[in-house]
Amino acid sequence: MSQSVTFQTRLLSSLSKVFADEELLQGSYNNGSAFCNETFSFQVAYRSNRLLKNIRVMLQSEISPHIIVRSVGLVPSELPAYHDHDEFVLRSTSGLYPDPLLPLTAESVVTGYPNQWRSLWITVQPEDEVKGGTYEIGIRFEADSGESLGEEVFTLEVIPASLPAQTLIHTEWFHADCLAAYYGVEIFSERHWVLMGQFMGTAARHGINMILTPLFTPPLDTEVGGERPTVQLVDVAVSEDGTYAFAFDKLDRWADLCDAHGIQYLEFSHLFTQWGARHAPKIMGNVNGKSEKLFGWDTDAMGSSYHAFIRQFIPALTGWIESRGLKQRCYFHVSDEPSVSHLEAYGHASRLMNELLPDYPIIDALSDISFYEQGLVKRPIPGSNHIEPFLDQQVTPLWTYYCCSQYKEVSNRFFNLPSARNRILGIQLYKYNIEGFLHWGYNFWNSQYSRRAIDPFQVTDADGGFPSGDAFVVYPGEEGPIESIRLKVFQEALQDLRALQLLETLIGREAVMQSLEEGLKEPITFKCYPRDMEWLLSKRQWMNEEIKANMVVK
Repeated sequence: MSQSVTFQTRLLSSLSKVFADEELLQGSYNNGSAFCNETFSFQVAYRSNRLLKNIRVMLQSEISPHIIVRSVGLVPSELPAYHDHDEFVLRSTSGLYPDPLLPLTAESVVTGYPNQWRSLWITVQPEDEVKGGTYEIGIRFEADSGESLGEEVFTLEVIPASLPAQTLIHTEWFHADCLAAYYGVEIFSERHWVLMGQFMGTAARHGINMILTPLFTPPLDTEVGGERPTVQLVDVAVSEDGTYAFAFDKLDRWADLCDAHGIQYLEFSHLFTQWGARHAPKIMGNVNGKSEKLFGWDTDAMGSSYHAFIRQFIPALTGWIESRGLKQRCYFHVSDEPSVSHLEAYGHASRLMNELLPDYPIIDALSDISFYEQGLVKRPIPGSNHIEPFLDQQVTPLWTYYCCSQYKEVSNRFFNLPSARNRILGIQLYKYNIEGFLHWGYNFWNSQYSRRAIDPFQVTDADGGFPSGDAFVVYPGEEGPIESIRLKVFQEALQDLRALQLLETLIGREAVMQSLEEGLKEPITFKCYPRDMEWLLSKRQWMNEEIKANMVVK
């Protein structure tokens, strides 16, 4: 090989983002530790001074069957941030951002582009099958000729103990219609069911244990008067006397699929429209042998016809729930993100739902505490930037969410944000005893208001609707889901939460919080927290060391 070739490598943590057009400033990160039932990730960055094709990637480790090596892909962002973003960002310019974790080719080769840093993402999954101990993980780069270009060795300690099961209820809204649209399959065809199972499985493996369940086509992110493709799990038939009959065959199959993939909770889709609760979702029904739209945008949600429908539907649904023994696993919604101007309409819908569902939890994303104070919602989900009044009133149980609106001060996971800003949420959820976390975008591959379907490898901001990274955390691959950096880092946040809960059982909550906040100028809140990745990495290592020191490891 020509002596003019210079090939550089560097080990990095999962919290680094490697951009092709900038220098790599982070120092080397070459060791870590993990419990035997968690996922651990790190990166190997590489750069060549000239174009090099067919660089073979060689993995060498005693635990290689438990290691996945992927390439960090680059995707475009035209809207990485709003104009008035805060200063805690990596950049705010349009361009290519690292995000999808792409499988290597069958030959395990990558390309070195001239003077561009790229990275490999290394995922270790002991899965309770790796014995406790210290293991070396070698990543070697070879030229097409077989000549060694570079090598890095990471040292991982596998702690022979397990994190407790996740207690946080976590939903990322699952958009079944987007799967059908991207893959070009008929909704509820056999291929669609296979795809839904694959994407459910990826969700469950990353701590998403609740799935948005489309009883009727979810009235979410839809232009007023517009429609999304019909995704309706409950079949409705209209009898001659105007009453309704309900069939739950598809809902049965959905529940079975959730069970098969480890989904614990069913989150039933909203029964009133978003941003106001003034209308009904699109509901299709069989009328004299023909499929017709029974309710939708032209339906007055406070009218007698829709109320009559709901009063027949809810008892039928709860009968199905109880016949399957699912009562402790089901959650309901009224309407998403109502504002104070919607109090009357939301209140009308809420009172109806609470009357019919006195023994079921009803949750809604809303950030004005007056809805809670007036008794319209007992389990509010405030935005993380509006959670303080709910904390002050000691609302229990308390959830939180973020979306595109939470782009100042608080945690989020846009492309342009440091991964530390994503991962810090686990510590915040622990401190405030948060019961659940909601996000609207697991796989929203549409433009804003669902005006058209998009290719998420090409359009990452919903046609300029939201900063890139808000609408989805998975990509559609040929063989199923492609994970993202942001999904893996959020998984690490949830693992931090579980580690803190384990440590609390050993040394007590007060001691945990005192050590977490030791040396900080201010206590941790949702808006105030350490912002550097080194603090997060060192705190996680401290958790692991404290747990090892305070428990008998078998």
